[in-house]
Amino acid sequence: MAAARSDRRRPRPLAVAELAAPLPARRKLRLTGEVLAAYCRVRWWLRQNELPEVVRRLRGWQPVGAGASGQAREPGEAEYESGLRLGRAVVRTLRLLPTDGRCLMRSLVLTGLLARRGISSTLIIGVRPAPEFAAHAWVEHERRPLLPPGERGYGRLTEM
Repeated sequence: MAAARSDRRRPRPLAVAELAAPLPARRKLRLTGEVLAAYCRVRWWLRQNELPEVVRRLRGWQPVGAGASGQAREPGEAEYESGLRLGRAVVRTLRLLPTDGRCLMRSLVLTGLLARRGISSTLIIGVRPAPEFAAHAWVEHERRPLLPPGERGYGRLTEM
């Protein structure tokens, strides 16, 4: 009974098909709330766990939408477009807040949102050793970036 009550309080995330059309203000607000909730979850998990465990937990969220119900999933192109749109929403939302909106946090939040929709993704961490060492994180779907991969010169260090 308690599980049913908590499901009623947590709004259902927007599914892939719902992200294809322009979002009315109410749905934008709901998506913003989902981004903020994912951000809080990621921050909490990062305090207690190493990065690979956080990514595993994010991917353990239950998918929603057509992929979760056993029906045919959206084609790859629709998933990619939805991923791009979710990526823009994450960047816009976190940019406006006095929060940690750096590339790794954006990438982790997006990874969680994608996992909830049953959209596969890869978290990439890259480095640039010269002229000055730098690191960058981004998310890809089927080898195509959903978040900006940064300026050229970042070599892939690891993929999760």
